[in-house]
Amino acid sequence: MSEFFQMGDYAFYVWTSYGLALVVLVANLILPIIHERNLMRVLARKLRRKHRVHNDSNP
Repeated sequence: MSEFFQMGDYAFYVWTSYGLALVVLVANLILPIIHERNLMRVLARKLRRKHRVHNDSNP
């Protein structure tokens, strides 16, 4: 088992590659969710503003 984790003499490069790949995959999952939440927040704000302006202009 120790030989598996040491990967010959390439353990640092192999485990660093796995770590970077994991970071990229997690970022690809999380960033779109964050962007969608921000977009929905901005669109809701614009829609409220539009309704407020429309209701203020009609007596």
